[in-house]
Amino acid sequence: MIRYLTVIGLLILATAMETTGDAFVRIGLYDRSGFSRVTILGAGAALLFGYGVLLNLAPLPFERVVGLYIATLFIVWQILSYLSFRSIPNLTILGGGALIIIGGLIVSFGGTNE
Repeated sequence: MIRYLTVIGLLILATAMETTGDAFVRIGLYDRSGFSRVTILGAGAALLFGYGVLLNLAPLPFERVVGLYIATLFIVWQILSYLSFRSIPNLTILGGGALIIIGGLIVSFGGTNE
């Protein structure tokens, strides 16, 4: 159980870093110029690197981590999308997201021998 809590904690941190890094890159590319653009893009790059490190620290086989990661990514991305861009997901996004979450849980936990 501790192992899975560790995985979930690392994945939440990793997805928070990835989604924030992606948002910084988008803001840097489209909403900033000059030194501000370089600073925001640099921060985005650092966050994206951190996401890659944290994702690979999760103590599960990579194929199992990826399923749970995709589910976590969907949830964190929707939260960040709302906070950063005031984008509210419609029913289609929520329905597709439910399938993503169910699929991620099946990939990560279905049929495990652990």
